[in-house]
Parts: sequence; C-alpha cells; structure tokens
Amino acid sequence: MVRPAGRWPLPLRLYEGAADLLLPVAQVRAARRLRAGGFGARAPERLGRASLPRPPGRLVWFHGASVGEGLSILPLATALAADGPVLVTTGTAGSARVLGPRLPPGALHHFAPLDAGRPVRRFLDAWRPDLAVFAESEIWPRTLRETAARGIPLALVGARLSPRSRDRWARLGHSARALLGLFDRIWTQDEDGRAALLSLGAEPARTAVGGNLKAAAPPPPDHAERAALSAALGDAPVWTALSTHPGEEEAVLDAHARLRARLPGARLVLAPRHPERGGEVAALAQARGLPLGRRSRGEGWAEAGLLADTLGEAGLWLRLSLVTFLGASLVPKGGHNPWEPAACGAALLMGPSRGTIAADWAALSAAGAAAEVRDAPSLAEAVAALLSDPARAAAMGAAGRALWQAQAGRAEAIARALHGMRG
Repeated sequence: MVRPAGRWPLPLRLYEGAADLLLPVAQVRAARRLRAGGFGARAPERLGRASLPRPPGRLVWFHGASVGEGLSILPLATALAADGPVLVTTGTAGSARVLGPRLPPGALHHFAPLDAGRPVRRFLDAWRPDLAVFAESEIWPRTLRETAARGIPLALVGARLSPRSRDRWARLGHSARALLGLFDRIWTQDEDGRAALLSLGAEPARTAVGGNLKAAAPPPPDHAERAALSAALGDAPVWTALSTHPGEEEAVLDAHARLRARLPGARLVLAPRHPERGGEVAALAQARGLPLGRRSRGEGWAEAGLLADTLGEAGLWLRLSLVTFLGASLVPKGGHNPWEPAACGAALLMGPSRGTIAADWAALSAAGAAAEVRDAPSLAEAVAALLSDPARAAAMGAAGRALWQAQAGRAEAIARALHGMRG
C-alpha cells in the first residue's frame, strides 16, 4: 500500500474546513431530499449513524453516487458477496429504491456519510471496512483521507472525468496528485481516461483500463404485470421514452402526435427521469391532446399511452416495447447509460448529446443496435419505421444484447483483483 507523503495540500485543508463549517446546512438539505423521496427515517445515516449492525467477517464497502453508479458496481458487489459481507452506499433516495431489490444476498444498502469529519469518522467507526471501492468520479477528499488514514485499501473503478472536471483538477495540481495517490488501484473506463488521470498524477503501475462497468451490470428486473399490460395493448404498437428531461418531453410528445397520424393505435410509455415531475409532464401531454394514464395513480393505458411516473420499473417498460428512446440526449445533458436498454433487447434511439457515453454509443451504433435522432420529426420517423418493421427492431435489439453479454469478462477480472485486495 502506497500513500502520498507530506502535508495535506492547502486547498484540500480549506475544503475540509468549509465542509465541517457548513455541515448543518448540508445535513438539513440531505434530510429534506430523503424525506421527499420517502426515506426520511434514514436521514441520520447521512451523518454516519449506522442503522444496521455490522455483519461479522471481512467487509467490502462499495460506494456510488446515485442510480447509475450504484448499478455499475452491482456485478462486483455480487461477485464479492459470495465470499463475505458487502456494504453498498449511495447518496440519493432514488438509488436506494432502485438498488435495494437488486442487491445480492449478503449485501446491505446504507446512505453514505456527508463528506465532513464527524460523519465520516462515525461511519468508519461503525462499519470498519476491510476494503473501500469507489465508482466513477466519486472523489470525496475527507472520506478518502480518513479511510486511507486507517490503513483501509482504496480502489477506484470505472473512473471517468469529463473534460470540464479534468481541467478543474489540473488547476489544483498537487491536490489532485495527493487525492489520486490515496488509491491503491484505479481502473478507468477507457484509454483516454487513463491518460487523463496519469496527467493529473496517478501512478502508472496502479492505473489500468477496466472498461465501463455499467456495460456489465445485470439488466433491470422484469415485472409480474408485464403480461397483463401487454394483453391490454392487444395489437397496438408501443414505444418507450425513458429517463427524459425538461425540454425533451415536448419533443417526445410532438413525435408521438406525428406517429399517431401514421399509426393511430400507437401507444407511448413516457418515463421521466424524475417521477416527481409527473404532474408537469401529464399537463404537457394533455395540452397536445395526448391523454396518458398515470402509473403513479394506478391508471392503465389511456388512448395515447402511459405516463410511467414511478421508480424502479425500467425493466418493465424496456421489455414491453420494441423501441426505446433514451433521454438526456435531445437536451445538453450528455445522455444516460445505454446498456440497460441493450441488456433488455430494445432497439435504441438517442439524440446527439452523448458526453461521457460517446464510446458506448459508438460501440452500439457500430453493432447496428442504435440509431440517432435529432428532433421530433426524425424521432417520429425512426419510431414509425421500426414499429412498422418488427423484424428490424428485433434485430437491433438482439445486436445490443449480444454486445452487452460480451462485457461480463471485464467485471470478472476486476472482481478477482478486488478479492485479493480484501485480504
């Protein structure tokens, strides 16, 4: 185990001091968000207070920020849980709701401590992990320093930095080197990511390319209601718009109106990224004369389709539809993880905004599993073409699923290395 020598850099000391000073504000904000998401009783976990007993044995701690990062570490957590207890932490209510049912036997979910001295120390005192594994860009200075100070091995998996983050870290100089030096092993998503971290001071011998773990994550679970919902559709063709954002629902609904002019019986499943926006999205649909049944109210199919303003049901919608448009791509959000639709065999459509998932998009596009749309008219045209040619849509879905299946070996290799780090 190698730890950086010398005094903790001044910018990091200033950050830690500010985090400690602002802890009451952060605590109130975190508690409010958990209450809004139905997890108010677990708000003390954000202060490092354990709500569960630590299981006996050598404990591996995995941490991911939210839903996407949490799902990306599932293959690793599943592999290591076979040999001992695993703790998975995230920071959002949505991640707790989605991850809970998917955790393997022997794994527990807990909310991560806020990145301030007392919560982090309280958390580490309670859980005493034997290995800590952080996902993607989860570089929290106080958490990392306190963990390393206890001699706990640290790993970073699926590491990635956006160009903006890389430039910001580059300006910090020694601070970036000090933080990266706390990790005993780093696996990046691609060669560009490895080069970026090396330029910031990561040690070459401890930094390797491990691939995008989201591509190896298990598919979202199916749902017992799928058969009934499918039967209620009859012969009506259905498509899904998944994880949409403000400014995108308008394009999706306009596309659906165009589609229904050609295929009057077509139905849409519209699943906004944030279900609490259900009322807002329903109003947009109603204003266009496209009534949607609201899933959160127990309503079934309406004339134009269904508003899936719920969490944790992506697997249902992806398997119910031949065609899926993936959100955060017609607005400048950088796209969402395309591997869940691929794992479910959906023909995938995305807009031009792809950000950190550009390499994933390129692979899926090259395999014939995904196609680009740019606006409401092109989205309507693409959906109409695929719904009118189910064999072509099925071939796209099969190509995506085959590519997803090929990713599993990457996660297995990292899991073996982590097992050795655990001791």
